[in-house]
Amino acid sequence: MSRPRFVCLVGPTGAGKSALAIRLAQECGGAVVNADSRQVYKAFPIITAQPSHEEQAACPHRLYTFLDTRRKLSAGTWADMALAEINRLSGEGLLPLLVGGTGLYLRALADGITAIPPVDEGISQRLQGECAKNGPEALHARLLEKDPAYAARIHPRDSQRVVRALEVFESTGKTFSWWHSQTPPPLNADILWLGVKISLADLTPFLAGRIDRMLEAGALAEARAELERCPEDAPGWSGIGCRELRAWLLGDCGAAAARELWIKNTRAYAKRQLTWFNADPRIRWFAPHALDGVPALVQNWLAGKDDAK
Repeated sequence: MSRPRFVCLVGPTGAGKSALAIRLAQECGGAVVNADSRQVYKAFPIITAQPSHEEQAACPHRLYTFLDTRRKLSAGTWADMALAEINRLSGEGLLPLLVGGTGLYLRALADGITAIPPVDEGISQRLQGECAKNGPEALHARLLEKDPAYAARIHPRDSQRVVRALEVFESTGKTFSWWHSQTPPPLNADILWLGVKISLADLTPFLAGRIDRMLEAGALAEARAELERCPEDAPGWSGIGCRELRAWLLGDCGAAAARELWIKNTRAYAKRQLTWFNADPRIRWFAPHALDGVPALVQNWLAGKDDAK
């Protein structure tokens, strides 16, 4: 099989990646492949800001809206699925455009990731319950004892990573640090890394308006319908927006508090995304108002011209 060739389009949530991806697909003969860990869930198209029906009709879209709320999708599994889509689309003469803000997914694909065995679901649910009850800092203190190297790399309030590290340790008997030391070599591929960059100060007011538009579009009804069908502790509820609306529906907070928490957590997530992607020297950045030249850059890269590198 020939060496894979694709574009990775990254940036913080709400920066305008999806619109640029559709433009690139139309002008460069491509297809959009989802690289967002929340947009895989089929029950939450509004809450996770998945491309609309009109947007998806504008060009091929892959790996959106397929996962049940009761299931998890690991970075390694997503990477396998994404590589299969890349090969399939390339065989059809389409340029794969991987779009999203889940840096771990893209790192798993491009740089390799250890295939950690599935964790025991009972352990996972117990740790998530402890985290909700006692706070992530309490579990982080436990992680410091079990895996000090990995604990030192993550924020004590990063509940998702803290719980993940502990559940892996309890399920496998080996630390996250040990598993990471087993990482395979990077993917042998030709990748163009592009990013849409916007300051957190400029992004914050837009995020608040975006959330208000989601609420107007029926985000609460979407969450209510899934809460009637699916347990409140299912993995898909852990995403930003889903958990705040769940708290509202369960009576743990009011509408105003849920909205403010959703905005706060989204901003914090965007900040983490910026930190993650800013550390990657492969990414060529563009401001939202300076995207007109990106299609030509991609076309030059496809043609092998030096000015696209």
